[in-house]
Amino acid sequence: MYRRCGFRHEKKLRAIGVARIAGIDEAGRGALAGPVVAAAVILPEKFRHRRLNDSKQLAPELREEIYHDLIANPELRWAVGIVDSIEIDRINILRAAIAALSIPPDHVLIDGLPVIPFPLPQTAVIDGDCFSLTIAAASVIAKVTRDTMMRDFCTRFPEYCFSQHKGYCTELHLLKLHEFGPCPIHRRSFEPVAQPLLALEDIIQTGPSSARRSRREVGVPVPAA
Repeated sequence: MYRRCGFRHEKKLRAIGVARIAGIDEAGRGALAGPVVAAAVILPEKFRHRRLNDSKQLAPELREEIYHDLIANPELRWAVGIVDSIEIDRINILRAAIAALSIPPDHVLIDGLPVIPFPLPQTAVIDGDCFSLTIAAASVIAKVTRDTMMRDFCTRFPEYCFSQHKGYCTELHLLKLHEFGPCPIHRRSFEPVAQPLLALEDIIQTGPSSARRSRREVGVPVPAA
């Protein structure tokens, strides 16, 4: 279902005097290989972009185009945090993205559930990248940054076809894992990496919708630190 992003949450905060509002989102948390990338973005108050939306609802070519529009905007502040360890700490990566901003925000809009503890006032928005343009901008920057990294990894490890599945738990990726075993960027503590045939059998039994959910980063949980 197509949803149009807006500034509803941002307007509520500005109405009570909050000036600098950052949106945060991340890409790659549910993948079997590659980094997690978090992006933080502060949009100017009068920001407009007719095609900006949740990165998962955008065609790759349009997402890349919007990414370049965003990072070329001199009034927009953005930064990314990247974690490539298999022990991924969500709080630390979001903090890293915020800390890298040249201007600290007064309030943070976070996609998903609240992050506790966190050094700044926050509003957690379920499916925030579908409803908040600030979070959507962070979603696009995080997604394109990570996809670019995965294409680079594909040149180093071409046998895994990372440019096609971006490290997520797809049938193609699991077949390549079974054939070649894990490479240095695989998260070896994730069960599908150790037993790709079992994960592949589960995808086949549950149908293609399961594979789509995996690609949307909800199919493979992150193990506790």
